Amino acid sequence: MEGYKLFRKDRQGRRGGGITLYVNDQLECMELHLGMDEKLTKSLWVRIKGSTGAGDIIVGVCYRPPDQGDRADEALYRQIGAASRSQALVLMGDFNHPDICWRDNTAERKQSRRFLECMDDNFLLQVIEEPTRRGAMLDLVLTNKEGLVGDVKLKGSLGCSDHEMVELKILRAARRASSKLLTLDFRRADFGLFRDLLGRIPWDKDLEGRGAQDSWLIFKGHLLQAQE
Repeated sequence: MEGYKLFRKDRQGRRGGGITLYVNDQLECMELHLGMDEKLTKSLWVRIKGSTGAGDIIVGVCYRPPDQGDRADEALYRQIGAASRSQALVLMGDFNHPDICWRDNTAERKQSRRFLECMDDNFLLQVIEEPTRRGAMLDLVLTNKEGLVGDVKLKGSLGCSDHEMVELKILRAARRASSKLLTLDFRRADFGLFRDLLGRIPWDKDLEGRGAQDSWLIFKGHLLQAQE
């Protein structure tokens, strides 16, 4: 496309597929290589240089096949961890985790729960709120800075694709915004009281006959109540 710089990672051994990113050629940018295991993953990373005082932004594009194994998943998580150390990260793509409930931050499958752990470990936020393919939320946008991504809209499908297009804005001024998100200072916590409160819970009675998902939600509720 004229006026854009192309970054691409083709699917090997078959026609079609792969991932690509176009960056306006008026922006100074370079591809990043985040580890020796890049051949295992379908991801690419580009650093876009910010204007004076704005800071650089890393933009990542990822496709995670639904049958991807644990080894490739862990390679991707190492790349995400490295990219998350930057001041501003926007990672987008099809991650194929339809079983994740983003309202409760829970999932049915082991691999999906591991993905949520990776997000928590790297303090990532997920900004898509609506299904992107046949009622499932497969396509995600992740960021490590509150307020960096805004005006997220689903725009219908492109061509013969059955996925929704996602339109968003990267808000460069977010760097100067002060966060109003409340956080807890665990250095001042009374862990003796915390253990005592949890020790008063009749766990056997509360969890009797419950499945794994219900048990987790009950445990999480008691934990957050004790934390308060």
